[in-house]
Amino acid sequence: MNALAWRVWAEQLTTGLVLVDADLRVQWINPALAELLEIGPRSAVGQPLGLLLHEPAWLAQAERVLAEQRALQLRGINLVSARGGETMVDISLQPLDGPSLLLEVHPLAAPVPAASPLSATLRGFAHEVKNPLAGLRGAAQLLQRRVGDEDLKSLAGLVIAEADRLASLANRLLHHDGAPRLASVNIHERLERLSDLLLAEPTPVQLRHDYDPSLPDVWGDADRLQQLLLNLARNAVEAGARTLTFRTRIEHGVRLSERIARTALRVDVIDDGPGVPASMRDTLFEPLVSGRADGTGLGLALAREIAREHGGELRYASRSGETVFSLYLPIGPSHD
Repeated sequence: MNALAWRVWAEQLTTGLVLVDADLRVQWINPALAELLEIGPRSAVGQPLGLLLHEPAWLAQAERVLAEQRALQLRGINLVSARGGETMVDISLQPLDGPSLLLEVHPLAAPVPAASPLSATLRGFAHEVKNPLAGLRGAAQLLQRRVGDEDLKSLAGLVIAEADRLASLANRLLHHDGAPRLASVNIHERLERLSDLLLAEPTPVQLRHDYDPSLPDVWGDADRLQQLLLNLARNAVEAGARTLTFRTRIEHGVRLSERIARTALRVDVIDDGPGVPASMRDTLFEPLVSGRADGTGLGLALAREIAREHGGELRYASRSGETVFSLYLPIGPSHD
């Protein structure tokens, strides 16, 4: 990887990085660590490492790593930001030619209340995908800069936007206070975005649309609803569907969990696949349940969790040749 590609890649990482010279002065810092320290990346350049990190007791260890040219791992370090915030981190010190020193800073997860098996599984998954997503985004940025074809630029932009959306979702899953960010959402815009993603596949499925144009917006988290719809579509495609139909309707007096929604928006994702196997119908939405040998069993479980976060519900009806997953989202006030 050349210097430019490395810099683009490193600046997209969620892992904090800082490069210091032989005098332990900052040569470069990536946005992830600058955000953690609550400083500007440019203002950090040239500062002594000790000043930047508020005279850490382990500073002598950094000098020893430079002198001995041997990597070192530090565990459970209390990092203090410019505004006084504290974060427990692990720090990796790696000597480089020059001589210089590269520090990797990994924040430790804060203790969280007991979570459901699904939430715990998703947090682990989110942690694992953050850095690959950053690399994917960096590669797409380089392609977008170098290609001249506008269609290819548009596809690279689509990859960047999706990497950003997934990184945002991963960040929220890693925090126990990651409640949905609610705003007005046009469900048809989400479905059109989903169509763009599916048509960009190497072997796209046939898509049909049956929309009720009079539908109002719903109050929800656009990114999470987009993820829910994408999971439903991907699940259908991976099960062997060749045609997907997206249908929207209004329903009245729908029971959602323990409430009855006077008015609800219904989104149907209909596929022509083989249907849900009888052996899976009672456990289809449970985490780690999959009908495919290479399946993760997270897609439908996450989809249902997102639906319930929005006060809605996810249901399905299936027979050979037609499976319908229906997302119900409340519109306006509900009553018991």
